[in-house]
Amino acid sequence: MLSIQALEYLDSTRFETPAILKRLVTAHRALAEFKGIAASMPNQNILLSTLGLQEAKDSSEIENIVTTHDDLFREAAQDTSSGLAAKEVARYNRALRVGFESVRDSGLLTGNHIVEIQSVLEMNQAGYRKIPGTVLMDGSGRVVHTPPSPELLPGLMSDLERFINDGELFAADTLVKMALIHHQFESIHPFYDGNGRTGRIINVLYLVKEGLLDTPVLYLSRAIVNSKAEYYALLQGAREHNQWEPWVLYMLGAVEQTAKDGIATIKAIKGTLMDYKHRIRNGYKFYSQDLINNLFSHPYTKIEFLQRDLGVSRLTATRYLDALVTGGLLRKMKMGRTYYYINEPLYRILTG
Repeated sequence: MLSIQALEYLDSTRFETPAILKRLVTAHRALAEFKGIAASMPNQNILLSTLGLQEAKDSSEIENIVTTHDDLFREAAQDTSSGLAAKEVARYNRALRVGFESVRDSGLLTGNHIVEIQSVLEMNQAGYRKIPGTVLMDGSGRVVHTPPSPELLPGLMSDLERFINDGELFAADTLVKMALIHHQFESIHPFYDGNGRTGRIINVLYLVKEGLLDTPVLYLSRAIVNSKAEYYALLQGAREHNQWEPWVLYMLGAVEQTAKDGIATIKAIKGTLMDYKHRIRNGYKFYSQDLINNLFSHPYTKIEFLQRDLGVSRLTATRYLDALVTGGLLRKMKMGRTYYYINEPLYRILTG
């Protein structure tokens, strides 16, 4: 078992290579543009709801918890008939929100916050492992890492908390530090379960804490899903052979590509939202911003949701939604006893 050293003992100058410095410029440029585009959305909760669900799906897919978009969106619409995988994905989204509120309110990302995030993911209060962690293997069955024994976890997590929150401890760029934090957490593997998903939530919350994002809507899981073998190989290369530059370059590339993809997605959502806003305002007497927010928080809405958000009767909510169906703005679908009203342009944007 390889020993895990506190990150501050790394030589920070090794992350100032020409390749890393060049990649940092393009990653920061893309991330700054993404932050600006996200801030231009009139309602940030729309991005948290829609993009948060996409991140939850992709992050859980890495752990082989695969769910369809339909199941995922119906779970978000509180459909009790959705599958167990969709419910696990929904818990990821809730854990992300819990973590965001903690970081926003405290300005810190502490070990207690991380434990709370994992407890929401796994629906238990088990905390750090009390028994040795299961060895981690690659696709060929080769053991690639044995997590540290339980008695070492409090000290290792305390070191990681200090590294995350003490800006004077390590003289490196924020995105480089994010890559190192992610690697360290994955190596510590402090929990019985949910380590991968917790680590991916830590990534985006660290960027929020450091002011590179206003809300946690930059999600790296899709980039990891699309290059899973490379991701695990580079984790292991840094762990076993001290090959840190390829790992950092990989994470910087994931940030850059995710930011570019996110810019395109947000522009598409914003353009569709504005189109609906104009069409409903010009064609229907019941236009309101609350209605627009309802239709764009998720691809699926229900009569009960419109009642709640607009403060209207069930009959009125049904009349509004059916009028939008007649006008071609929504599609009505019945599943069991429930009618769903689907914003198909938003659905297509989020499903790619």
